[in-house]
Order: sequence, then C-alpha cells, then structure tokens
Amino acid sequence: MNGLSVFQPMSLSVTISFCAHAVFILLSLENVNRKAFKESVKPGWHYFGRKMDVADFEWIMWFTTFRNHILFALAGHVIFAKIFSLIAPKHRSLIFAIYGGLAVLVTMGWTFMALVVSHCFVLYSVALVKRKWLCFAAGLSTLASIKLEPYNSWQEALVTGSFDLQDILFYGGCGFSIIRCMSFALENCEKKDGNYTFCDLLKYNFYLPFFFFGPIMTFDRFHAQANNTKLARKEREMWNITTKALLHLGVILLVDIFFHYLYILTIPGDMKLVTKLSDPCLAGLAYFNLVYDWVKAAVMFGVINTVSTLDHLDPPQPPKCITMLYVFAETHFDRGINDWLCKYVYDYIGGDHDKIFKELLATFCTFAITTLWLGPCELVYIWSFFNCFGLNFELWVAKFFSLPPFSTIEYAMGEAMSRRIRGVFNAANFWAIVLYNVLSLNNLDFAKMVGRRLIFKGFPLSSLSVLMVTYCGVQLVKERERQLVLQEEAEQAKAVEAKEKAE
Repeated sequence: MNGLSVFQPMSLSVTISFCAHAVFILLSLENVNRKAFKESVKPGWHYFGRKMDVADFEWIMWFTTFRNHILFALAGHVIFAKIFSLIAPKHRSLIFAIYGGLAVLVTMGWTFMALVVSHCFVLYSVALVKRKWLCFAAGLSTLASIKLEPYNSWQEALVTGSFDLQDILFYGGCGFSIIRCMSFALENCEKKDGNYTFCDLLKYNFYLPFFFFGPIMTFDRFHAQANNTKLARKEREMWNITTKALLHLGVILLVDIFFHYLYILTIPGDMKLVTKLSDPCLAGLAYFNLVYDWVKAAVMFGVINTVSTLDHLDPPQPPKCITMLYVFAETHFDRGINDWLCKYVYDYIGGDHDKIFKELLATFCTFAITTLWLGPCELVYIWSFFNCFGLNFELWVAKFFSLPPFSTIEYAMGEAMSRRIRGVFNAANFWAIVLYNVLSLNNLDFAKMVGRRLIFKGFPLSSLSVLMVTYCGVQLVKERERQLVLQEEAEQAKAVEAKEKAE
C-alpha cells in the first residue's frame, strides 16, 4: 500500500469523525432541556452557561469527589518514595508498603484495614500448601464473598462510614487485593525452594498507586522490580514521563470540554430520541461511547502508571485504542486484569490456542472468572457470552479458511489482495466488538436497537456504507502494523549484522 492509499482512509476517517462530532454537538444543544436529560445533565460551567454530562459515574468521580484525594495521596507517595529510595534503596518496597498501609488506614479506617489483612492472611495460609487448584478455590470463594449477597453487604456494613467514596473504595480495594493475593499464591506454588513471606505479600498488596483501582501487576514482576536496587534511568526516560503526564492532563481538559458540549453518554438513555437518529448517527453514537470508555481507562491507568514509572517499575500499559481493534483477542480495557487472566487461566489452559476444544474450555473459564470479577448479573452474563463466542468464532473461521481449497486460493491471490479480503471480515468483526461491548456501557435496549438498525433495517445502504468506512479504518491500522513489523525486522537484521561484524 503506497503513501496515497494510506492517506485516503486516514483523511476519510478524520473527516467522518469531525462531521460526527459536529452532529452530536448540534444534537446536544437542541435537546439539553429534555426531561429525560434532567438526571444526567447537571450545571457545569457557570460563566459559559453550559451544563455537564454526568451520566458516567466513574468519570464524575474522577473529575470531582475523588480528584483532590487521589492527587494528595499520589503526590505524597511520590515525595515519600523518592526521599526514602535515595536514603534506603534496599528497603524501598517496604517503604512503599508502609506509606500505602498508612494511607489506606487513614482513608478507610482500621476495620477495612483488618478486613483486607484477613483476606491476605487466609490466602497466604492456603499458598503454603502449594496446590494451584486450592489457591484458585480459596481465591474465587473470597472474591465471591464481596460480589454476592448476603456476604458482600455484611462486609461492606463493617467498614462504610461518612466518607463519600467509602463504598467504592471498599469494592476496589478488596477486589484488587484478592486478585493480587491469588497471584502471590500461584507464584508461591511455582517457587522451588521455600516460600515467599507474608511480608512480601503485604509489600505487594499495599503499594498505593495500584491498591484501589489497579492495574494488576503479577507478583513475580512486582517482586523482581520493587526489590531491584540498581535504580538507573534510561536515556530520555524523565522526558518521556513528563511528556506523558502533560499529555494526560491535556486529555483530561479535552474530555471536560467534551462533557459540556457533547452529551454522548446521556443520549443513549433516551430511547425516544435515539429512535429518531439516522443509522450512521446511531452507529457513531455507539462507537464514541466505547471511545469515551477507552479514554477513561487510558487516562486512569496512564496517570497511575506515570507514578509507578517514577518508582522504577514497569507497569502494565494502558489498553489498546478501540479504533485499533479488529480482533477479540486484543479487546480489553484493563491490560493488568487481562495479563493476569492470560497468565493464570487463558494461556495456562489454552496452550498455543490452536485447538478448538481447549480454546473453548480456556475462554469459558476466563469469562467465568471475569463474570465473577465484574459482579454476576443479567447484563454481565450476556456480555460474557457474546465476547466468549466472538473469541471462539475467530478461531473457528481461521481454522475453516486454513483448509484447502481456501488456503490454496489465498496463497495464489497474493499478500495485498489477501489483506483486502481479510480487511472486510475484520471490519465486520470490529462492529461485533462494538455491539457486544456497548452492552456493558449503556443498556440492552440501546445495543439491540443499534444492531437491528445496522444489520436488518439499514440493509443494504446503511450497512454497506458503515462497513466501507470501517474497512478503510481497518486497512489503515493493518498497514501501520505491517510497517511497524517491517521496521522491527530491519532493526533486528541490522543488530545481527553488527554482531557478526564484531565477532
């Protein structure tokens, strides 16, 4: 694909995105006073006379109530960690845990602290047995105790107080603590000589940047990095950290502007208004809801990762942009949880992921644990089923087309034509990802309407036009990935050649 062909889908995507934003701004301005918007659109910028979209609780939590608390706590962590990393680099993991434990104690109280430590102690005791199935059973049972009634209400009643976010921090802190304890227990099963100590578990669990909201970093990686005493910065590393911090600040400001002019998160809740939208506008609304959720995850984990990078850790990266996704295998909004599931469940059971029945068992177990993690309910069951099906369907299609005569035909048609044909299937796959995941962001009625309008009522004009635009975007992404692979191969070849000359 030459430069012109790359530019064409890029310019088309930018143009369509600009037009879509213009449409949604007009739609928001015209309907700001609708009765259905009263609960989700609240007073915002007083001087500009703009109301703010508050439909997404997590966004509002980060923008208002939690903002001051998290900034104060993380700023204290950075200063505290930097001072003691210089004074006592050999004990910096212990320093991290002491500060994190004190911050949790002050924020949530001694009953929450005692509850978390009791979870740690129970799972540590099970880890000493060194039986993986027992570690999983104990860990999942403990996780179920904060996700299922009546056990979760009983534990929550022990710790809730006057702090506005205490219930949110309860579920976040307990949930991530249990997942971390399971990682510790499973890694202890792999340890050949002796056991890790309870102090190692506390150091791992009470690292403050990861404690309440993640991301999850598996115990083996955290233990190795947090106990590394050779604290040297790579070239231009501080520049990159500063750049990322400023980028995240810019994105936060941009999202704040969008919330005052684009009510994309509120509109799907008004089904009377949604039914009046055109098919392309409805498709754009579903797509931008996923973009907003990706931006939320990218900013949240990006800020936390910036802090942990200052602590000389290499944390899980933010999720891959939804625009860059066209396969279910890469669809995740929390890379830490995804890494955890892949290491201990999906890859452990599925192996090399080329056998249909092993893949089916691996995906079923993975999404069963994910369902428990998210909190079992009807919407989560539907979301898990469709995403599990999508992941397996990809393998079924790949297996089918790898058989003759399809494999022979693909080999004969050439690489470029093969990419074009695969791009058509990837474009359809992209919209399957959007439809399946919009379930968890909005509501079942909205997801059903989008699917019905794009697949049935809008066929063939709306369906094919949306598919064509998506195809251009997918081809652009695939070309970028191909160029990166070629660049990486060229660099590896140069390194090998230089090594041979040196020898």
